[in-house]
Amino acid sequence: MRISERVGCVDWPCEGVEQGAYHVPAAEVDPERVRVVLIAETAAPQAADNCYQGPTALYEATTLAALASAGLRAAALAELLEHGIYCTTAVKCGKVGYGVPTAAINACSRLLEQELAPFEGVRAYLLMGDVAIKAANAIARRAGQPRPIPAGATYRIRGGEYWFVGARAFPSYLQAGPSYGIEKSKVAMIAEDIAAALRVAGLAR
Repeated sequence: MRISERVGCVDWPCEGVEQGAYHVPAAEVDPERVRVVLIAETAAPQAADNCYQGPTALYEATTLAALASAGLRAAALAELLEHGIYCTTAVKCGKVGYGVPTAAINACSRLLEQELAPFEGVRAYLLMGDVAIKAANAIARRAGQPRPIPAGATYRIRGGEYWFVGARAFPSYLQAGPSYGIEKSKVAMIAEDIAAALRVAGLAR
């Protein structure tokens, strides 16, 4: 299944995002094999820097580095699909400035919900940053469920036991982009969170 053929925005309702940077992963995925889904915040400003664009693409390179810090090394994210790990973003357009409007997160969470629906065997969701956390909460709210991730600073809530659409959810920090690696404490916490998710999914090496 090619994700970009299943998921797409049709009415472009959002303001405050860069629609010219719209991107849905074009990776070929076997939904039955997916055990871990890593959700970052937004598409990269440049299409060539998104995940599944090759190991030199910025978002792919930093994600590979984050996974390697958790003990799982791979030459490319496409290789990790074979191990049941799928990476995507909560918002499919690029970011304008520092933040992402709540309305855009809520609207794009409908695309994310579509994207995740075929992955019935997922055991762990890695929610990398506030945007991914808000998107997961929006999906749960539409289904009439309590928010899976409580409010609060990430360093306070990470490590708790949370559930999202039947799988463990791990709130963490953003691993995709130029800011990854600047704060060593966050690099360590991201590694811990990824390692915990891999253990839950039975994928730890």
